[in-house]
Amino acid sequence: MRMRARLIYNPTSGHETMPRNVGEILNVLERAGYEASAFQTTPEPMSAAKEARRCARDGFDLVLAAGGDGTINEVVNGIAPLKHRPKMGIIPAGTTNDYARALRIPREDPVEAAKVILKKQTIKMDIGKANDNYFMNIAGGGFMTELTYDVPSEFKSVLGYLAYVLKGAEMLPRIRPIDMHIEYDDGIYEGPASMFLLGLTNSVGGMESIAPDASLDDGNFAMILVKTGNPAEIIKLMTMVLNGGRHINNPNIIYTKTRKVVAKTVHGDEMKINLDGEFGGLAPMTFINLRQHIEMFANVDEIPKTALSPATVEQFADQQKNAADGDDTATTK
Repeated sequence: MRMRARLIYNPTSGHETMPRNVGEILNVLERAGYEASAFQTTPEPMSAAKEARRCARDGFDLVLAAGGDGTINEVVNGIAPLKHRPKMGIIPAGTTNDYARALRIPREDPVEAAKVILKKQTIKMDIGKANDNYFMNIAGGGFMTELTYDVPSEFKSVLGYLAYVLKGAEMLPRIRPIDMHIEYDDGIYEGPASMFLLGLTNSVGGMESIAPDASLDDGNFAMILVKTGNPAEIIKLMTMVLNGGRHINNPNIIYTKTRKVVAKTVHGDEMKINLDGEFGGLAPMTFINLRQHIEMFANVDEIPKTALSPATVEQFADQQKNAADGDDTATTK
């Protein structure tokens, strides 16, 4: 029986360029051996998630999410709770496209992004669970994590990453640390903090040095907790981020790997939680890393080996060797 693939695309993403690329993307899926079809998301809440869930329950082999990180997050939320989870592919059409950056998927051309599937390279990616919701790239709480959903969408479209920088500069004088209670595998932090961040990849807000040694599939979050709320010290930390990720050794930072995190506030203060750039609810919240939960198409041969678990590196090397041996055999014949 032929494999089936469903393209779920947001028509307003990427300056509304996605609809004109749908035909070519479906052709790529057909070349990859799939019987391909498409679904255009609607303004209905969680439209992409509902369609992804339906496809998974109908036995589709691949769901291809096309849009910004928000659309990709919806598709993840559609399939992550299910026992049968189809493989996923992504076509980036947002502002920063952090997830595509981490998977080394082309971010300028939707059709080229779809062609990654022709390489037949996949990773079983870690997925985060936050209470009853799921995320694939970042979660966090506190001042800095509010940037992504405080920036108007029209600014993101016109200015891209610069929109976040400008918004951060505007918010800096208004920093108010929150008294947090953060439980993680190796300890507990209780005290003032301006931000905690859990990374599943090393790409956050268009930068790859915030969580420099985050792994895509080792079952752990890269946790960063910023203990200071002093604007001058935060500017210094950001400078250290841009200078090779040296911030992780600063005394104002807790940086560690952890499978589980419980985030609360000490005095009942409100703390908004950010999941993949969108408002995800209020603390308290429990975060659990679901190791290698969804198999994603990626340019695995272009991903640094340091971002993959040793077992995945070895497995991929074996796959490449077997593929090369197959080519040699075919040539000999």
